[in-house]
Amino acid sequence: MSATRALREPVAAAAAAEGAVRPTRVRHAVLWLTVLAYLITYMDRVVIATAAPSIQKEYGFSLVTMGWIFAAFQFAYALFQIPGGWLGDRFGPRRALTGVVIWWSTFTAATALTWSAGSMMVCRFLFGLGEAGAFPIATRSLSRWMLPAERGWAQGLTHAGARLGGAVTPVFVALLIVDFGWRMPFLLFAGAGLAWALLWFVYYRDTPREHRGVNAEERALIEGALGAGPARAKVPWRRLLAQPQLWTLSAMYFCYAYCINIFLTWFPKYLHDARGYDLAVMGLFASLPLMAGVVGDLAGGWTSDLLIKRGAGLKLGRRIVAVVGFVIAAVMIPLAAAIDAPIPSIVCFCVALFGLELTVGVSWAVTLDIGGEFAGSVSAVMNTLGNLGAAIAAAVTGYIVTMGGWFPAFLVLAVLCAVAALLFLRIDASRQLTTADEIVAA
Repeated sequence: MSATRALREPVAAAAAAEGAVRPTRVRHAVLWLTVLAYLITYMDRVVIATAAPSIQKEYGFSLVTMGWIFAAFQFAYALFQIPGGWLGDRFGPRRALTGVVIWWSTFTAATALTWSAGSMMVCRFLFGLGEAGAFPIATRSLSRWMLPAERGWAQGLTHAGARLGGAVTPVFVALLIVDFGWRMPFLLFAGAGLAWALLWFVYYRDTPREHRGVNAEERALIEGALGAGPARAKVPWRRLLAQPQLWTLSAMYFCYAYCINIFLTWFPKYLHDARGYDLAVMGLFASLPLMAGVVGDLAGGWTSDLLIKRGAGLKLGRRIVAVVGFVIAAVMIPLAAAIDAPIPSIVCFCVALFGLELTVGVSWAVTLDIGGEFAGSVSAVMNTLGNLGAAIAAAVTGYIVTMGGWFPAFLVLAVLCAVAALLFLRIDASRQLTTADEIVAA
């Protein structure tokens, strides 16, 4: 041991004893990096919704054709959720998330080079294959960093980032299309994804012990709450898939994802066709409900954590917020669609999206609560069923609108929100799917 080190250690011990050494906040930097990833994910995902009228005009695509272009992404996104979550659990979030972001950013740019409906469907399918790993791996990336009392807020914040990406994109893309055409946004957003992937690989580590910026106090704080745990573990798929609670959670998320995907894909088209708004107004009005959703994301996670801290427990703390949110959405969505006046209608859509997004941070916090070391795989199963719902929404809505108009399409959302509220009454976030004995290091 060097003389310098010998002198330094007693000083550090004395400072710690006096409370002078505080835990670092690397986990918060990790959280904000993850928020940025969610934002970029949704910017890349929803750019095509705003560009859809311009794409249709150039290629002459019908509503049904656009529905299948939307659905190509969703089907790939749904089918590769579990493989994506497995990548994060097996190889660690640092490498896995870097890889999938590079993949999907490449196909974001490639969308600008498509020349037909078929080529666009293939490109969007491959884009969806990459984005499929984003949320499960990102959830896994937080599972070894965020304290249990911070999880609701953390998941609310990350999904607020996603909604913020979805909210600002229509306005930004509309302005870019006016000046540069519909291809330019795809190229710019791809560059943002590649830059983020480099930053993530340089800064993030799979566990606090691997990160040089984490001091002993923060490491003790995290490991005291979560345990050290293996960085990578074998996933007990048979045990996980045999749990009814996992399927109840996934069925609930099917309902949620069907509903939110209408606002991420078809809503700008609805404002353009049914309400008659031009491109600029369409972009603004498409953004406002999603901005209300950002507030809902933050409020849902924060309120859930607050209830838990005040003694409600995980079960009620998660359940109350989600059920209230789904009920608000179930009431407000058909009301918004039925109102002819534009401003009251948009206000009602904003309240509906606020309610719907109250539920999402809570839902993803539950995957951490019940998934533990296997949160990536648990969230992947949930998101698989969710995005099957989103894929069905993308494809089926074109047929519903063609045959019956827009109001029946929104009425479906109200019914699904009511079903989701009932399903959440059966979810118990305090009951983990696996035990410590079932965690085996890979």
